[in-house]
Formats: sequence, C-alpha cells, structure tokens
Amino acid sequence: MKIVKVNDLVSIKRSVEAGTLEQEAAVKTIIADVRARGDEAVRELTEKFDQVRLADFAVKETEIEAAYGQVSAEFIAIVREAAGNIRAFHEKQLRPSWMTTEENGTVLGQKITPLDSVGVYVPGGTAAYPSSVLMNVLPAKVAGVKRIVMVSPPDRAGRLPAAVLVAAKEAGVKEIYKVGGAQAIAALAYGTESISPVDKITGPGNIFVALAKREVFGDVDIDMIAGPSEIAILADETALADEIAADLLSQAEHDPRACSVLITPSLALAEAVSVEVERQLAVLPRREIAERSLTDYGAIYVTVDLDEAAEVVNELAPEHLELMTADPIELLGKIRHAGAIFIGRYSSEPVGDYFAGPNHVLPTNGTARFSSPLNVDDFQKKSSVIIYSKKAFMENAGKIAAFARIEGLEAHARAVETRLKNKKD
Repeated sequence: MKIVKVNDLVSIKRSVEAGTLEQEAAVKTIIADVRARGDEAVRELTEKFDQVRLADFAVKETEIEAAYGQVSAEFIAIVREAAGNIRAFHEKQLRPSWMTTEENGTVLGQKITPLDSVGVYVPGGTAAYPSSVLMNVLPAKVAGVKRIVMVSPPDRAGRLPAAVLVAAKEAGVKEIYKVGGAQAIAALAYGTESISPVDKITGPGNIFVALAKREVFGDVDIDMIAGPSEIAILADETALADEIAADLLSQAEHDPRACSVLITPSLALAEAVSVEVERQLAVLPRREIAERSLTDYGAIYVTVDLDEAAEVVNELAPEHLELMTADPIELLGKIRHAGAIFIGRYSSEPVGDYFAGPNHVLPTNGTARFSSPLNVDDFQKKSSVIIYSKKAFMENAGKIAAFARIEGLEAHARAVETRLKNKKD
C-alpha cells in the first residue's frame, strides 16, 4: 500500500453512486415496463438478466424446509444467536409515544407508528448474504412492521441460497420472491399481480438497484443509496501490523471500489503494515479484487499526531472506523463522523458485520457526516398530537391570526378568529 504524508491527502471520498446516462436510462425503462406490464415484465426481465424463466416468483414453504436440510446445524445455531444479538440491540432503540399536559390544559405529544409494509432487497445470484437478511429484517420486526417482503435474484436454476432462506425464516419473513435488479425495486414500489407494493425499500444492491431506489424515492421511502464498502483504521505504535493488515483486506475484498485506509502518526507502523498487506494479499482467495481496491482506493496516511489523525477521520467520514490505540476511549470524543466505531483490537470490523448486534447497514461516501446506521426509527413514523385548550386558544388566537396575515394567508387568520366570535365551548 502507498504511504503518504497527510498534507498530501487527496480526497478518496466518492460521490453517491451516480451511474452513467446509459444505466440511468436502462433503469427508467425497466421501471416503466414493470409499471405498465406487471408480472410479465418482471418475468421477461428475470429471464434476460438472471437466465431463468419463472412461472411463479414466490418462494414456497417446501423450499424453505428443504433449505434447512442444506445447511449445517452449526450454521443454524450461529444465525439464531446472531439474530438474538441484533434483536436485543435494536430493542434498546425503541421509543414510546408520549403526551405532556401544560398548565393551561393544552396537551401536546408524539404518536409513533410502525410502517405498514417494508421491502428488503438481498443481493444474490452468485453469492449469499444471510447477514443482510438479519440486519434489514430484524429492526423492522422490532419496530412493529407487520408486512415484510424480501426479494432476491435467483440463480440459473431458479433458486435462492439455502443460507438466505434459513436466515429469512429465522428472522420471521413470510413473503419472499425470487426477483432481483431494478425490476425487483419497481415491483416493490408499484406492485404487480403477484407482489403488492410496500411503503419503504431497504437493502444494498448493484448500481442498477441503487439507481432504481433513487428513481422510486418519493413514491416510497428508501434507506440510503449505498456505495462501496469503506474502512478507516486509526492506530498508533501499540497496534499489531498483521491485525491491521487483515482488517484492511477484509474490506478491500468486497469490491474493486472498496476503500481501505490506515491513519497513523507512526511511520514504523505504516511501513510494517504496508509489508504485511502485501504478504497477506498474496494468499488471499479474492486477491484480484482486493489488489485493485488497494491500488485505486487504499492508502496509509502518516500524520503528525493522533489529534491530526482524528481530523483526517472526520474529513473522510468513513463507513467503518477502527480505533486501535493505547487509549482509544480518549479519542472517541474527538470523532464526529463515522458510521460505526470499533474500539480496541478485539473489535475487528467483521464482529459488527455478523454478530455483535449493531446494524451493519451504514452510511457510505462521506454521508456519515449527516446520516446514521439503519435503525428502528427507519421503520417507524411520527405524528404530532395537538389538543389545544380553550384557555390557551383565547390567550394566543390573536398572535396566531397576526402571524397568518404576515404570511398573507387571510383564511388561516379567519379560521382562528371565527372561533373567537363563537361562544360555544
């Protein structure tokens, strides 16, 4: 990995996935086709992109039962324990509705209501991501969402990975469809003969899925436009080079556009990590992907001190941040922008990906400056409750009417003043 001084820092923050004009046009065409022709459009697009023609998109209970026979008992136990951890963490995020009564009798409050329905997109085709199932479904379940629909692209035999089906069953998903790509997003947003529309769509996908989510936003809600994975490690001379190298590679193997960065005031550590990365890279199964990622988006930045290192982190606003220093808690207060923060050598990033409990759906592309991890709030909505008392109304009606007239809204003012003229309670 290249080692540079911090004053040579070039921005590696990428803009949100924009796509080419051709990709944008293709996505718009797919969405329009699904809206116009429903199931038949989805069927033809699935055949075109996934090389399988399906008579029925829905996953049958017999397929789920068969999936349990295709995975090990150990895997099922791990999924159940991970699901328990994830559920317990998100239950702590629940907030109740509330009401307060003022001295003048006015009651103000907030009513929290779960969304009616959510669609969860799980990437598939040549890979299986049961962790994505758990991280997207369980917060929605905790929030109280009644209908959760999962979609995922099938393989050429028209199947979904057994591990994904088992994770879905363990998470409580009852509605699963073998549909992927932009056509799946369109089906979730607008509905077809087989798939009823939802209110919100979450989950990662390729550029076509990302563009489709952006296109349907407004008709439905979405979680975020997720970009390639990112990790920044802030470390000092007490950290171990082989552990840092392994963590950097854990993200580099995701995608050629993944970003892996070490930030340290220790030149000795920087040099040791650079050597160790090359050693581990040589025997990595996904070497080609990781090597391209590190070449294009990987770097080791040497700073003057830890304070400067913390400012570099805040400038990058990474998806994942590891603090591997002698006193990481002291640094925590200086970190303003990061999706998830992993503290200490035993908090390796994969701990959060799979098992600890916090959500691994995180803001990327520097959006940790203003965004949060997927959480229970994302699956609920809030309604304000106003019960204005007669006393408060009489005291404030004139002010309210005056405010309305300042904005040139006479009917607003009259709506208040009409009640002043009437004597009924």
